[in-house]
Formats: sequence, C-alpha cells, structure tokens
Amino acid sequence: MPELPEVETVRRGIEPFILGRKIREIDVVHKGGNRSSTYAPYSAIEGAKVLSVKRRGKFLWFELNRDFALMAHLGMSGQLIIQDKNREYEKHLRVRIDCGDRKKEIRFIDQRTFGWISIDKLVLEGEDLIPHSFTRIAPDLFDEKFDRRAVIRRISKKNSAIKRVLLDQSVVSGVGNIYADEALWRAKIHPERLAKKLSEQEISKLLASTKSVMERALKAGGTSFDELYINVNGESGYFDIQLEAYGQENEPCSRCGSEIARISFANRSSHFCPQCQSKSPLRKVGKKKGERKKVSSKRG
Repeated sequence: MPELPEVETVRRGIEPFILGRKIREIDVVHKGGNRSSTYAPYSAIEGAKVLSVKRRGKFLWFELNRDFALMAHLGMSGQLIIQDKNREYEKHLRVRIDCGDRKKEIRFIDQRTFGWISIDKLVLEGEDLIPHSFTRIAPDLFDEKFDRRAVIRRISKKNSAIKRVLLDQSVVSGVGNIYADEALWRAKIHPERLAKKLSEQEISKLLASTKSVMERALKAGGTSFDELYINVNGESGYFDIQLEAYGQENEPCSRCGSEIARISFANRSSHFCPQCQSKSPLRKVGKKKGERKKVSSKRG
C-alpha cells in the first residue's frame, strides 16, 4: 500500500499541473473509482478552481473554491498519473479528471479497487475547515498540527504492541508496514513490545526514526516493489534498495550481522533484527544479589 512518502510524491507531482486550473469534467470510467458515501455528485465540481493540493497521512485533498473538497485515497494499488488524452485507456482505469488542458488529463488507475476519488464535505477542526475524511485520522509527522508531546503521552498509555500502535492512523497517520518496520529497526525496538512499557525517550526516538526514514524515502521517490506504485509520470521509486528490515528476511543486519527475521503480524509480516531489537531489553541492575543476601543475613 502506498504510504506517506509515496502519497506525498504523488501530491508534489500533481500540484504543479492542476494548481489554478478549473475542473472541466470528472468521468467515472468504472464505478470502483467512486466511494458510495460521496457528499455530492461529480457534476457539482464542474468549473471549480483548484487552489491547492494537500495531504494528511495517506489522504489527498484538492482544495477548491467551493464549500466542499475533492478527495483521493490510493488504497492498496491506486495510481494518479498525468496522461495524454489521446492515449488508450489503461486496463484498470477508474476515473478521468479533465482540467482544461488540451493534451493532458489526470487518470486514476487502481487494480485492486480499494482506492477512490470522492467529493467530501468540509467541517471545522479548531478554526480551520478540513474535509470530513480528515477527522478520522491524526495529523502526520510532517503536519504543522502534529503535537509531539501529546502523541508520546498517548502512545505510552497503549496496552498494545508498538507496531500495531504505530500503524494506528488515529494516533499518527501515514505510517504503513514498510516504514513501521524500518523505523522500529532504526530505533532498535522490537515490534511486539508493549507501547506502555516503552520509556518516553524510546517513543521519542521511534518518532524521530519514523520521520527520518520517510524523509529519506521521499528523496528516493518512495518505495516500489512492483508496478502497483508509480509516480505521476509513471516512474517507480527507488527507496527499496535502501531498506534495512522490511523484505530483508534471512539477510544480514547491517549493524550486527544477525539474520533479519520475519514474524506474522495481523495478516501481514514484521521484519526485525532479533539481536538489535530485543523483545526483552536488559533491565537496569541495582544492588548485586550477594549484597542483598548480606544485608538480609545481618537482619537475622
């Protein structure tokens, strides 16, 4: 599934093309590209001007000069590409967006049909108007609304495996299986450790590692393991060659040389180094056992 770096790469590619243009038409080629809960019919968007293209986590928001928003979610395999209008339709084409350009249009292609493009109502979040879809997810690590201290406190109260918490889009959005594994490896934290057992310092380090690995992925254009993720120009990302944990089962850890292990996790997999990411980190040792015995014998 495209995660924050892949979605942000798409956002950066789409915005220069569509910014300031008026949407002439949205053509639903296949009903799989539309969400059933859309706020208004696509015809309501005709003539709307695109003011900006924003993102929260894995969601894209086309801000319009209207009292509603155009939303996009890539799902498992969605692609937003800028394509020649006269080019034949792709096999899994779902939606076409005509922005008035004579030669180009935006096409939404989705093989597995979990993604969608939809019109969403705007609601208040504090003093800002945001799409209703955004209210279900937390600000991501790159969002100016991200409250680091509040997130650390929230994570520290979770009685759940830290990887499960990291993937919870209501805690911090944009993180999926790939970057969770990479961030946990960098922070030297086992994916199955309970969040509430982590120290504030460990959680802070994990958040920093998550942001760092996603920044590096952005520079590489995201991660592509197959043809399901491409940018708006149809190009693959190259961060997969930098991965340290995800998909590296039985490969040597670049830190200690131990083999990267894989375990089942919520119908997917977790990859980690058993040596660097111990499930039971050493506890701080107090007095020696002999000293404690000596004290107790004196009391006798």
